[in-house]
Amino acid sequence: MVIVTTVNDQIDLDRFDSRRSTAYATGGMVATSQPLAAQAGVSILKDGGNAFDAAVATAAALNVVEPTSTGLGGDVFALYRTADGEVGAMRSCGGAPAGATIETVTEALETTAEPGRYYPESRGYAVDGGADATDLGMPFLGPHAVTVPGTARGWEATVREFGRRSLADVLEPAIHYALEGYPVSPVIARHWDGAEELFTDEHARDAFLFDGESPEPGQIVTLPELGASLQQIADRGADAFYEGAIADAIVGEVRDAGGAMTHADLASFEPEFVEPVRTTYNGATVYELPPNNQGLVALEALNIAEEIGAGEYAYDSPERIHAFAEATKLAFVDGHHYITDPAYETVPPLASNSYARERARAIGETAVREPPVGVPNAPAEDADTVLLTVGDEAGNLVSYINSRFAGFGSGLVAGDTGIALQNRGASFSLDPDHPNRLEPGKRPFHTLVPAIAELGPDDWLAFGVMGGYMQPQGHVQVLSNLLDYEMAPQAALDAPRWRHREDGTLGVEERLPAQTSLARRGHDVRVLPPVMFGGAQLVRRTGETLAGATEPRKDGVAIGV
Repeated sequence: MVIVTTVNDQIDLDRFDSRRSTAYATGGMVATSQPLAAQAGVSILKDGGNAFDAAVATAAALNVVEPTSTGLGGDVFALYRTADGEVGAMRSCGGAPAGATIETVTEALETTAEPGRYYPESRGYAVDGGADATDLGMPFLGPHAVTVPGTARGWEATVREFGRRSLADVLEPAIHYALEGYPVSPVIARHWDGAEELFTDEHARDAFLFDGESPEPGQIVTLPELGASLQQIADRGADAFYEGAIADAIVGEVRDAGGAMTHADLASFEPEFVEPVRTTYNGATVYELPPNNQGLVALEALNIAEEIGAGEYAYDSPERIHAFAEATKLAFVDGHHYITDPAYETVPPLASNSYARERARAIGETAVREPPVGVPNAPAEDADTVLLTVGDEAGNLVSYINSRFAGFGSGLVAGDTGIALQNRGASFSLDPDHPNRLEPGKRPFHTLVPAIAELGPDDWLAFGVMGGYMQPQGHVQVLSNLLDYEMAPQAALDAPRWRHREDGTLGVEERLPAQTSLARRGHDVRVLPPVMFGGAQLVRRTGETLAGATEPRKDGVAIGV
C-alpha cells in the first residue's frame, strides 16, 4: 500500500513548475542553500580569496542567514581537492565532556528530568523521575546533549592551512548580515517556526525571536548578539570562542542546566586533518569522511549497488529503485551499528569489495527484512544542517558542511552570545554494549558527510546532500544520476528521490515513478513532501569549466564568477 503524507503548502515545493538550469563559469563557483550566503562566498572569490576562504565565508554567513540549521555552537567538516591534486579531509567535531558518563546521564534522567522540557514524550525519552534505566535513551535536548563545538577552530584551521585571506576577512560578510540585517528566505522562515516552542529562556528568545515570534518570509531581521560574537572571533581568532567570555557563557549555560561541560573541555579542543576513505563506482573514485561519520555507509551502498548492477536498469523502472534502496538499507544496518569514534572502537572494513559481495547475496526480488537502522534511541534521521560547495579558478574544490545536528540544537543559547548550542550528543547510546555508547571525551556518531569524487581525467566533483540519514543515500542517488544515467548537474539534483526510513518504510517523492510496483515488491511505500529528501549542492570542474547546481527543495542558488 502507498501512503501519502501531506505538508503545509508554504514549503510544498512541488507546487512550483520552474526548475533551474546548471550554472557555468570559469573564475569560481559557489553553491549553497541561501542566496545571501552564496553571495558572501562569491564576494571573497572576487576579492582575491580562494575556494577555502570562500567556503568559510559562506559557512559563516549561513550561521546568520540560516540559523535554523547551523551555528557556531556546532561542528564543521570538509572534503577537498587542492589545485595541486591533494585530496584530503578535515574533521572538526568535539566530544562529550570529560565528566559525561552513562552513569551520570542515567542518574540525571532518572531523578531530575523536567517533564516535557528536555525529554519530550514525543521523542520517546524519559519524562518522569524514577524511569527504568534500561528504557532510557540519550536526551534529544538539554545540557546532556551538548558536545564540544568544533566550528570556530575548524573555520580558523581551514583558512590558516589553505586560504589566502585572514579569518577576519572571511567573517566580514556574516558580521554585516548579523548587525545590519537581512530578509529571511521562505524555507528558512518555515523552519524558524520551531524556535517559538523550543526556546523557553528569555535570553534564547531574545536572540532568535522577534516580539516572541519567528520571522515571516521577507522580514528583515538582525542578530546583534551573534554578530558581536563573530566580531570577537574576527578580532582574536578562535581562542575568543574557546577561552574568555564566550567560553564562560557556554560553560555557565550548560552547567546551570545540569550538564558537565568545563572550560578544560573547550580549551583542549583541536580539529583534525584526516585521510578520507574511498571506493570506486562506475569508473569514478569517491572520497568520503571516515568514522565517526557515516561516509562508510555511502561507500558500502555504492559497492553493493555495483555488485548487483543497480545502475544498469532503466531509470524509470521499479527494478532500479528496488536495487539501490536495498543496497542502501544493508549499508545502513551495518554502518549504524559499527560506526563510532575510532579512538574508542575498531570499525570493520565496511567499504571493502569483499564485504559488499557478501552482503549483496541477501538481495533478491523482494524487500529484505533487516533490523531497524539508526543508533538506538537517537533521532538523527531528519536532522538539519547546511552544505556548501565551492570551486575556484586555480582548481581548488571544497565540500563543506556545518551543523548543530537538529535545527537550533539543544534548546540552550549561551548567555548573551547569540550562540545556540548543538545537540549532537543525542546520537550517543546509553547501552554499555553498543559501539557508540557514551564515554568521556568520545565523539558521537556523526551524520555529516561532505564528499569529493574524481569522475574522470581532469573531471572532479565536490558535492553532498544534507539531512540526517538522507545524506549517504542522497550521495548514492546523485552519483548514480551523473554516472549511470549521464544527467547534467542540475538535472541530477532535480530528479525525484527515495529514502529508506528508520522505521523500515521506503519514503518517495510524489513524482517518483513505479510506486505501486515497489509496494508489490514488499516495500512499505510512503509518499513524503519534498523537504524530506535532503539538500544537495554540487560544483563540478571539467577542464577549466566549473558547473554548479543547487537543491531545488531549498532556498539556495549556484553562482559563478
